[in-house]
Amino acid sequence: MAPPLGKLLRRRGEASIPVGLSRRSLLAGVAALGALGAAGCSRVPTEASTGGGDQLERLRAAGVVRLGIAGEIPFGYIDKDGNLTGEAPELAKVIFKRLGVERVQPVPTEFGSLIPGLNSQQFDVVAAGMYINPERCEQVIFSDPDYQMLDSFIVRKGNPKGLTSYQDVVEKKAKFATGTGYAEIAYAVEAGYPEGDILIVPDQVAGLNAVEAGRVDVFAGTALTTREVVKKSARAEVTEPFRPIVDGEPHTDGGGFAFRPTETNLRDAFNEELAKLKESGELLRILRPFGFTEDEMTDLTAKELCGG
Repeated sequence: MAPPLGKLLRRRGEASIPVGLSRRSLLAGVAALGALGAAGCSRVPTEASTGGGDQLERLRAAGVVRLGIAGEIPFGYIDKDGNLTGEAPELAKVIFKRLGVERVQPVPTEFGSLIPGLNSQQFDVVAAGMYINPERCEQVIFSDPDYQMLDSFIVRKGNPKGLTSYQDVVEKKAKFATGTGYAEIAYAVEAGYPEGDILIVPDQVAGLNAVEAGRVDVFAGTALTTREVVKKSARAEVTEPFRPIVDGEPHTDGGGFAFRPTETNLRDAFNEELAKLKESGELLRILRPFGFTEDEMTDLTAKELCGG
């Protein structure tokens, strides 16, 4: 019997870890996250002493906000010219300018160090497209998601095995691959695929190569990353995006910005500006250069993704 999805993980590194921790990939070292996060929290003022926090006023006075990024395309990274970019930093630039903070400053770190780094005040906000889930919501507070994300498969041209879901992969005994530590590992296992039979590759490029070479029938990843990587392939294609099954129900992931638990005033002000961008359609304009489409726009809330 497959273990419950909530007991498995996904990001580059471990073959099985608690799924809740990441989005596209959750990375090795997550096991230390809780302890590090707790240590960092000890340096943060309590909610009672801040009354919602004064960080926004302090950022306005300083004129700069420090953004924690993880160097991951297309979410937040330094480009070849040394400039900060990605969907989250570009969105942060717009929102913080509207909030009266003129500049953003990148603070690169490993993905698994983002929450500990935030809570130990190494930076002010996590701007890395981080998936919002109950485990993380116990350590930080999130904005509402600025995007949602479904899964899709890379398959050979014509999709000869007709693979459109993890259940198809199991029923048709397809050779299955995904990335190191990806949440898609857990989704496949929940569907009944033997974890030991999954081919783990470094990333979506390696997954495309495995499909093209015939080493596997299918590579699973996010709709955005699979869509982008197959654009120049003559031998592979991407399936329609779909929702994986989590605990018996179709599931949609969503990513947003993380704030220290005491800084509810900053989070609320950020959410107000984000809602305006969604309503006007400007959010899609900001995110479109990074491969996002109308399908990735969402009305999900952080409360929903946090599990309450």
